[in-house]
Amino acid sequence: MRGRPSWILALVLTVVLAGCAGGGGGGGHGRITLRFQSLAWQQESVAVNKELVREWNAAHPDVRVEYVQGSWDSVHDQLLTSFEGGEAPDIIHDASDDLADFAYGGYLADLTGLLPARLKTGIPRRSWETTTFGHGIYGVPFLQEPRVLIANARLLKESGVRIPTPARPWSWDEFRQVSKRLSGAGGYGVAWPLKEPVSATLNLSLSAGGSLFHRGPDGRVTVRFEAADQVVPRTLREQVGTDHSASPSTLGSGGSDTLPGFFAGKYAMVPLGFSYRQQIRQQAPKGFAWQVLPAPAGADGLAQGVSPQTLSIAEDSPHKKEAAAFLDFLLQPENMVRLALGDWMLPTGTRALQAPALHRTAYGWATGTALVAGLRSAPAQSVRGYPEWKDKVATPAFQEYYSGAIGLGELRERLEKDGNLVLARYQR
Repeated sequence: MRGRPSWILALVLTVVLAGCAGGGGGGGHGRITLRFQSLAWQQESVAVNKELVREWNAAHPDVRVEYVQGSWDSVHDQLLTSFEGGEAPDIIHDASDDLADFAYGGYLADLTGLLPARLKTGIPRRSWETTTFGHGIYGVPFLQEPRVLIANARLLKESGVRIPTPARPWSWDEFRQVSKRLSGAGGYGVAWPLKEPVSATLNLSLSAGGSLFHRGPDGRVTVRFEAADQVVPRTLREQVGTDHSASPSTLGSGGSDTLPGFFAGKYAMVPLGFSYRQQIRQQAPKGFAWQVLPAPAGADGLAQGVSPQTLSIAEDSPHKKEAAAFLDFLLQPENMVRLALGDWMLPTGTRALQAPALHRTAYGWATGTALVAGLRSAPAQSVRGYPEWKDKVATPAFQEYYSGAIGLGELRERLEKDGNLVLARYQR
């Protein structure tokens, strides 16, 4: 470069610096790269997500999406670290009950003005409520799953009990009586996998009219464990401790842990999320007959809380419009159906729910689809401080109650007194 005029040196330096300034999602020749962190984990689901990413990339050479595999087991802490370190993916797969602190903390983009009208109107308001915090929308709810009863068809038939349907479900009292009839000869009527007891208890309690969290006119949330909130936990406690119709050994188990005993006839029924049907189909012994039943109904019918899977955009993403366009593509009705079938869940989209594949009697698809009308935002959805309340107060309290270590009075005192102390710190 020696002996060149200074203006040439300046021009070369400008070009070099411009070429080096392509970080933050840029690519060669002006191509944008978006990182999409997916939490899909089942083989079919991962395959569908990767197929859709490939289809997008083939049709949009200037906006490339990079698939990043995440994990449900560590997503909250991993996202918090990436947000604080400025390394968050552009597009974030999560669940709606994990979004509140991220939304209020300014880590997620408000999608209100980014999403196309088709997507906004194609998903019911009750689903959008799960991702609305304050005046903003911080995620697109796209997959949901009710809790259902997976039952041993042979044991049900032999017992002669009435088979419930979404039109005529069991009440909680009838469910208790059926569980007793299905018990005996070393087997239990039901196995409750309650390693994570809080969401199961709170979400099913909506059927009995429970809500637990109450927001006052000042916007502050308090915990009140009232009569309607006690119906479900009392039923579970009586099944375990009084009727001996529910296995005490599964209370600390995850859903998958109960399947070997279920296949062996040790439990006649297991309450599980709808997506567990895929595992059951894959793992059930040859000739094992099973069926999907609706969860019991209470004063509010088949209502139950759900925390849909969500797709969000990071506030720090420099390409929010392009990320929103990818969400629009990913959640076209036909693509939403593909995602739902891959995860053995149900789509939130109204048009997607009409797909014939979701109304088959095989594997209980029709039963699950019939329950969608009763799905509501989970009680803790917008409560700041819920993760801490759940981990430090509610989980140990429910675990001790279900095991018989404490009574209903102490459970109520701990949920309310200790719980409200925790929530108060988030509402100053």
